[in-house]
Amino acid sequence: MEFNFFHFLVLLNLALFGGSHAALPAEVYWNSVFPHTPMPKALKHLLLPPPPLPGNNNPLFDTSKDESDNDGDYGNADPSRGFGLGNISPTNKTIYFFENDLHPGKKMKLEDFIKPRTGTKFLSRRVAESVPFSTDMFPAILKLFSLKPESKEAKAMKRTIENCERPSIKGEDKCCATSLESFVDFSVSKFGRNVQVLSSEVEKETENQEFTIGNKGMKMMGEKEIVCHKMKYPYAVFLCHSLDKTAVYKVPLVGKDGTKAMALAVCHKDTSAWNPRHMAFRLLKVKPGTVPICHFLMRENLVWIPN
Repeated sequence: MEFNFFHFLVLLNLALFGGSHAALPAEVYWNSVFPHTPMPKALKHLLLPPPPLPGNNNPLFDTSKDESDNDGDYGNADPSRGFGLGNISPTNKTIYFFENDLHPGKKMKLEDFIKPRTGTKFLSRRVAESVPFSTDMFPAILKLFSLKPESKEAKAMKRTIENCERPSIKGEDKCCATSLESFVDFSVSKFGRNVQVLSSEVEKETENQEFTIGNKGMKMMGEKEIVCHKMKYPYAVFLCHSLDKTAVYKVPLVGKDGTKAMALAVCHKDTSAWNPRHMAFRLLKVKPGTVPICHFLMRENLVWIPN
């Protein structure tokens, strides 16, 4: 089913041009919390909505389902919950890897890393909190966005909400942020105001998928982090979570075509609470809790770390 923009545009207009009692604009809120820190470009990207053209019926967000998508759901250690056995098609692309793979000269095929950012933007807190966002209210959500239950958009949205509502696994603290204000508040509640936001960056758009880890510039950024995965939804929703015993690395990459990038890699040093059927264990042929497992973050994803 084609996406109907009407209700979304109404919400967006409220978010941008709300009345005198509307919540503070997102940039003003950022400056009130971090008065000496400019808003990072990766966050500003979420605040500048390009107006859709009249008659544009393209889906507002990526509805494709890929088993390799990392949406922050590592499941529950109880193998009876979630995560069907599924099938893994033979592939040479790098999805999950070992921590000792992070060394200069290591070659990786990063098909997902080069995907461009999507166009979905944050709503203001006032508007986001007025919009239903729960599985109980899912019929109302479909009605709001003029979607049928069997549509690709509806299935992607339901997956997002279910992931936001799932129980936390051991050692995980999580929150789904539906506005920049709630995105900021969760970080401050964990780390205070002396923090920074990191994102993976590519110097230019490229179709090249083959990268090599560069000789200089790799840096371990710390073992306290909040990783925020951008979810599939008509407006920006981030599943932000902090997992015990997790390290964040900045990794310099050089593409086969010469394109340079600075990627964020996350290494989970304790996977004992993950679902044994998680794709990472099947790909790497290891068991939960045995070795650190790493993955790169797509450019859509953001990481908070304390300074």
